Amino acid sequence: MMADLYEGIAEAGPGAAAVFDIVTLDPDFYENPYPVFHALRRHAPVHRMPSGAWFLTRYADLHAAYHDPVLFSSDKTVDFKNTMGDTSLYEHHTTSLVFNDPPRHTRVRKRLAPAFTPRALRALEGRVEEVVAASLDEVAEMGSFDLLHDFAMKLPIELIGDMLGVPPEDRAKLSPWAVAILGGLEADLKPEQRDQYSKAVDDFKDYLRWLIAERKRNPLADDTGEVLSKLVGPDADGDSLTELELLHNCIFLLNAGHETTANTVTNGIDALLRFPDQMDRLRADPNLIVPAIEEVLRFESSVQLNNRKLTVDAEVGGVAMKKGDYIWLCIGAANRDPEEFPDPDCMNIGREKNRHLAFGSGIHACAGMSLGRMEARIALNGFIQQFGTIEPSGTARHHPRARFRGFVDYPVTASP
Repeated sequence: MMADLYEGIAEAGPGAAAVFDIVTLDPDFYENPYPVFHALRRHAPVHRMPSGAWFLTRYADLHAAYHDPVLFSSDKTVDFKNTMGDTSLYEHHTTSLVFNDPPRHTRVRKRLAPAFTPRALRALEGRVEEVVAASLDEVAEMGSFDLLHDFAMKLPIELIGDMLGVPPEDRAKLSPWAVAILGGLEADLKPEQRDQYSKAVDDFKDYLRWLIAERKRNPLADDTGEVLSKLVGPDADGDSLTELELLHNCIFLLNAGHETTANTVTNGIDALLRFPDQMDRLRADPNLIVPAIEEVLRFESSVQLNNRKLTVDAEVGGVAMKKGDYIWLCIGAANRDPEEFPDPDCMNIGREKNRHLAFGSGIHACAGMSLGRMEARIALNGFIQQFGTIEPSGTARHHPRARFRGFVDYPVTASP
């Protein structure tokens, strides 16, 4: 049965699975990690790396981990100390929403939830369409441009800028800060990178302190989509975020919604260029954009890796593990598991039962997933309907990071 599932799938072989280590990756891995992921899932689905950490690649194993937050803890206060030390980078990644367990996770998520209600998203949709239309006009006039920086990145920066109430003239600061801070999550973090990324946290915190003071002096109208004011002070139950929680979860809003959304749009257009039959299919039937976005999220997940730690001794994926064992959850591998997704290396924008894990699952499912889907839907569909001809005009380079899948740049030429 296993041989049948893997028939026609390119995989790197049992040798590649046996020596796999997330901290010593070959440069070719970043361009195409999937043959290695297939090899791991087939030959070593519960793989122990030299550090003692486990690397999981089967869909069923990840799904189980996401839905048992008691056994699989998200708290990183011990583990991140090893790579980040006593730095602002450590302070950020152990204070923000994603790397905490209940009750802290529950309390902070509750404060962010109003920004992502269906009503809030309906109010934002017009703004998304406005930004996409303006960006399309700009790149259409250019003819040759960078798909990531000149188009895909513009939308999330404007949306997050609106949510935080960042003045237009300051929004260029946001992307470099986000890229640096997220870079701190890589397994092979070097001391000089740690210090550089920590400075980005400090600079962003200083800016947010100024912005919060400015907002208190000059509140914005309720119809602007700004949520920063709503996070300051007590909620309806009288509960308030501490200053550090407020600052770091504002940073989290940028990090969670900025690069991942831009990468989803860029990854999606890249995938459609590689599968032109699917591009033609979507152009012919724009109503397919909803399942198409789900397929993009599965096929090239912007977030490729998550982590958990065992709280007690347990058997995971048929293997005995110990309390405190560190576990890597490989979303990129799970989303191409042939047990769950037939023909996983083929893009099919009409795929049914597409229960991918691009946004995680369970209590830690991405709080902004509905906004991310809406942004990607409007931006990607707008782009391919606007331009009948889209051609790479240079070498598109993937970013050399394992946790996040996206490009450094993506030069294209496009015309109606």
